[in-house]
Amino acid sequence: MIERGNPVPSVGIKLVTAAGVEDTTSQAALGQGTVVLFSVPGAFTPTCHVNHLPGFVANAARLRAAGVDRIVCVATNDHHVMKAWAETTQSLDDVEFLADGNGALAEAMGLAKDFTASGMGMRYARSAMIIRDGVVDALFVEDAPGVHASGAPAILMALEASVAA
Repeated sequence: MIERGNPVPSVGIKLVTAAGVEDTTSQAALGQGTVVLFSVPGAFTPTCHVNHLPGFVANAARLRAAGVDRIVCVATNDHHVMKAWAETTQSLDDVEFLADGNGALAEAMGLAKDFTASGMGMRYARSAMIIRDGVVDALFVEDAPGVHASGAPAILMALEASVAA
C-alpha cells in the first residue's frame, strides 16, 4: 500500500473537470501543489453519494483556506459515470474527478479492494490522502464501513495539525 513519502504512481486515467474530460496520467493530475485525493468504492453508491462526496463539497472553502489547491475524487467507474455523478451532485465547482475505469491506479497504490461478494468487482478501499507536489504526505484508509478517517472533517484536522506543528 502506498505510504507517506511515496510518489503518486503514474498511470493513465481520465480527468473529469468543469471544462470536460481529458486523457492524462495520475502524476500529471496529482503532481503539483497540495491535493486532497479521496477514493470511493463507486459513484452513486449510498455511502459515497450521501456521506463521502458531500462532505468534501461542503468543506471545500475550508480546505482551500487550509492550503489545499485541489480536491480530487477517484473511483473505478468509467468517465461517463464519473461525469454524470459530478454533474448530478453539482460538485464540479469544488471537486475534480478521476475515472480509473480499469483500476490501474487503485492497484498501483495498493488501494484495490475486492467487492465481488457485493457484485461490484474490484474497487477502491475508502480512503483519503494529502499529496504535496506529487508525494503522499498523509494517508487515511477506512478500516470499517462508513466515512470516518477519510472524511473531510478528518482531513481538515490533519491539515490544521500539520500547520500547528
